[in-house]
Amino acid sequence: MNTTQQLKLEQEKTLATPRMKYGLLAKFLFVSMDLFYGRKRTLSKFKVLEVIARVPYQAWENVAYAAITRKYGTPDFARRIFDFVTEARHQQDNEQWHLLILQEIVDKEGIRESFFHHRILPKIIAFTYYHASWLLYVICPRLSYTLNAHFEDHAEHEYALLVQENPEWESIPFESMLEKDYGTYANQADLFRRIGLDEREHKELSLSRIKKPRFS
Repeated sequence: MNTTQQLKLEQEKTLATPRMKYGLLAKFLFVSMDLFYGRKRTLSKFKVLEVIARVPYQAWENVAYAAITRKYGTPDFARRIFDFVTEARHQQDNEQWHLLILQEIVDKEGIRESFFHHRILPKIIAFTYYHASWLLYVICPRLSYTLNAHFEDHAEHEYALLVQENPEWESIPFESMLEKDYGTYANQADLFRRIGLDEREHKELSLSRIKKPRFS
């Protein structure tokens, strides 16, 4: 689903869909992001968002590997855990491509960034979010999946609005050393529409897991 027409339709669908009712942890994270980086949607702010976006999948993957260590003597269950790890890794890698592409664009545009706000602080936020996701998963996986769904829903809507606010991107070609890895798009607007759609797919996968047993 990479044609301009298809991606525009998906963007319009996102804009027409109400946001989820976010929980306290998600709201605290979003308010903190606005406090540290401003309410304006900027590429640098979205880059920080992508630094944070990877960590729930890392947390789930680590819990799963620990479970494999304990349960490798039960091949059927261990295989289900391994499939879960593979799925988490795929989503984590997808978020990683988003981050690398954003960094590439920020560098090309010569955007100046604060060392503290864009190197140190994102690591602190990601560290905190990682442990929150890990702890929630250990206590009750549903809570961790719900938090991630809220985060991804927020990201989906924010990307749709980012594209809407930057109509000039329709005429800026997307050229990247990462095209072979992430995909080819007609312009920069389509790139960010696709990233927003990725976030929706991550959200839907988390929502689908809320009612499932751990590692099912």
